[in-house]
Amino acid sequence: MKLIVGLGNPGKPYENTRHNVGFQIIREFARRHDAGPPQAKFESETVRLTLGDQQVMLLCPLTYMNLSGRSIRLAANFYKLPLGELLVICDDFNLPVGKLRFRTRGSSGGQHGLQNTIEQLGSEEFCRLRIGVGPLPERCSAADFVLGKFTAAQRETVAEVVDRACKAIDCWCTDGIDQSMNNFN
Repeated sequence: MKLIVGLGNPGKPYENTRHNVGFQIIREFARRHDAGPPQAKFESETVRLTLGDQQVMLLCPLTYMNLSGRSIRLAANFYKLPLGELLVICDDFNLPVGKLRFRTRGSSGGQHGLQNTIEQLGSEEFCRLRIGVGPLPERCSAADFVLGKFTAAQRETVAEVVDRACKAIDCWCTDGIDQSMNNFN
């Protein structure tokens, strides 16, 4: 089984914000694969689907960004999931809007949802797909920036990155992290 997690914040006020690009990608990926409606499980919205012979669970934590790791840990423990089968998708204001970056491991880079995930899992050894939403403007707090919405000019780029990210997730599921990094970084 693969566990693919999109980080974000639940609720209408957070829709279409930079911080919720992970949710946006998970929902689009589910739509493209004709997944059913989400169910509440592991303090998250979850959807299960099959890609080829691979079982996949999509997860959007409802714990708010800074506590995302709790939901991820609950699901990973329940399925006794090796961390190599986990992919976490999150925003990154250190990358320009539209840039994708796969990593096999690493620090949180200041992303609070990733930091909580690392703390909850007790490891940095899981795959992540960072989605560029930056750069962070001068004299703007990181929190205000990521909780803000994309500009009109950025929305077309965001639609393109959501499409590329869905293709990247398909690649990760079928061809693995090395091929995904080669194709999409």
